[in-house]
Amino acid sequence: MSSKPFTALLLAGVRPGGDPFAANHGVSAKALIPVAGEPMIARPLRALLDSTEVGEVRILTQRPDLLENAVTDDERVSFGESGETIASTLLAILSDTATSFPLLVTTADHALLNPAMIADFCGKAAGADLALGVVERRALNARLPETRRTWIAVKGGAYSGANLFAFGSPKAVQAVALWRSVEQDRKKGWKLLAALGLPGLLGLLRLRTLNQVIAAIGRRLSLEARAVEMADPLAAVDVDKPADLALAEEIIGGRV
Repeated sequence: MSSKPFTALLLAGVRPGGDPFAANHGVSAKALIPVAGEPMIARPLRALLDSTEVGEVRILTQRPDLLENAVTDDERVSFGESGETIASTLLAILSDTATSFPLLVTTADHALLNPAMIADFCGKAAGADLALGVVERRALNARLPETRRTWIAVKGGAYSGANLFAFGSPKAVQAVALWRSVEQDRKKGWKLLAALGLPGLLGLLRLRTLNQVIAAIGRRLSLEARAVEMADPLAAVDVDKPADLALAEEIIGGRV
């Protein structure tokens, strides 16, 4: 664990014009969709507040008025302004000289997040300028054989994101600036690598482990970057569509 507690940024953006997923559940924002009987945002927020690694939690949204009644009344919780995109929001925070590091970033749809996952991630991320939580395909398939995810294959395995990020210093702003430049293609990992101008892209992925690839990107950006493989593969499960919601509720209910 870092010697200083992480400030958690809980991303809870609200789509302009409404969200069909939310509307189908009779609520005004995705973060308010009920998961096992409570607003979705309440679950990751509780995990963050129960975590010994986290000091305070900032909920970033365009519409705090929609979410405030679903949020625990706790002096450690505050609202902050969210930009049009995740990358633009984080870029503004990392560029602010008043920002206190380290930062832990996760999302309101991370309904299965728990303190054990947070401790695992923060412990392994400590000391890095940038850390990204990932889950290996074999681990997730062993736990949830029918699940479908977007995977990036490298030497030794294939990985998917876990909606957990750590920013240990202002140096991470360079990586977020790059992310913003290719944000529309954020699910296509090769776009990020291509933007870095790394040679032999396909060969790089086949011949290097994920940590070697991430470390190479970090060196290109003059920062220490690290991939954090999560011990609990359920860290890769978020609630982005009806099938995800059904799966999350089955896991919470102990039926899967």
